[in-house]
Amino acid sequence: MELSTGTAAKKVVVFDYGFGNVRSAERALAHVGADVEITRDFDTAMNADGLLVPGVGAFSACMQGLRAARGDWIVGRRLSGGRPVMGICVGMQILFERGIEHGVETEGLDEWPGTVAPLKAPIVPHMGWNTVKAPEDSELFAGLDADARFYFVHSYAVHDWNLEVTNPRIRAPRVTWATHGEPFVAAVENGALWATQFHPEKSGDAGAQLLTNWIGTL
Repeated sequence: MELSTGTAAKKVVVFDYGFGNVRSAERALAHVGADVEITRDFDTAMNADGLLVPGVGAFSACMQGLRAARGDWIVGRRLSGGRPVMGICVGMQILFERGIEHGVETEGLDEWPGTVAPLKAPIVPHMGWNTVKAPEDSELFAGLDADARFYFVHSYAVHDWNLEVTNPRIRAPRVTWATHGEPFVAAVENGALWATQFHPEKSGDAGAQLLTNWIGTL
């Protein structure tokens, strides 16, 4: 799954704010040909070709850690300039308007409308391999079979997608869904901002292809 050796490696920063599997992400990105650095340095994160925001644990704790590291400001500034950002797992969830855990509501980055709420399923957390339903024009899932499986570990998700685009010159976000007890948002492609609820860095060849697709857009 490595990128062509004839092209310069893209610089990708894995943002280290204390709430993510940064080493796993680093290894997966390096495996597909990226020049990877784990850091919370402001200038390095701002100037990279791509910024990856991981996340594990509680929504509220991740938001607190992200703000303490000025990650909220970095994400906002990069996106305002059309600079690519990708969120993974809770790193995707915090891109939404709010999260509710144990009755506590926490403000997210509000890049997308929506609420991260508990999954309603016979078995929670949703832990293991699952298929997804991606749009036919997806760039993120290009080259992957419809039955490709990805690795999920989560108890919360976004169940509704409410962002409508009325300007015909603006491409509508491409939303991928999965089901565990009920449908939930598994991935989003929205201009410079992409995200997955599952862990591509733990998803074998399918995850490597997905990361290759993202790096190919940087």
